[in-house]
Amino acid sequence: MAVSAAQAATYSFVGVTNNSATNTATGQNQLSVDVIDSGSGTVSFTFNNSGPLASSITDVYWDDQAGVLGSMGSITGSSGVSYSQLASPGNLPGGNTIGFTVSPSGASADSNPPVQPSGVNPGEWLTIVWSLVTGATYSDVLAALNLGGDQSGSMRIGIHVQGFTGGGSESFVNDTPAPVPVPAAGVLLMGGLAAMGLLRRRRKA
Repeated sequence: MAVSAAQAATYSFVGVTNNSATNTATGQNQLSVDVIDSGSGTVSFTFNNSGPLASSITDVYWDDQAGVLGSMGSITGSSGVSYSQLASPGNLPGGNTIGFTVSPSGASADSNPPVQPSGVNPGEWLTIVWSLVTGATYSDVLAALNLGGDQSGSMRIGIHVQGFTGGGSESFVNDTPAPVPVPAAGVLLMGGLAAMGLLRRRRKA
């Protein structure tokens, strides 16, 4: 599902369970979520499976320590994707090892039977819209996601994936974006500006 870069931030996923190195690599390489400002105090989460390897996102979960998510709204998907609110199991499988706890209440969804065919398979997408609590903004959601980890003020998105070629299942959480490195020229420029500031202060003194 195409989205404008000005309206969305894209997050990849990292493995939590690591039952199979091959399956974990598949998930990390081809699964992502677009977090989109959908207006009127709502944020959309679009889960994508770029393929080509067999895999199916069958459950999605949120751990909203920031407390910015209000209530889950519409659930839509590409042809063949069918989801309902409230996942089973109720928490991200393996999530207890990283302190992942579903919040707020009802912050999960899973694919309808038959589970794997109804999940997000290669070339498919799923969009779940959330309303935000009063006063919360899209920027607050991104700040919470970028904070990472199980701490006050953070948010994590978890997915449970089945249907790998070799069988088995894996759980993943969104990856925290790496800080953007400052180019060497930028470091030199900042150093030069700082030196000029010191010279000006000395002259005024």
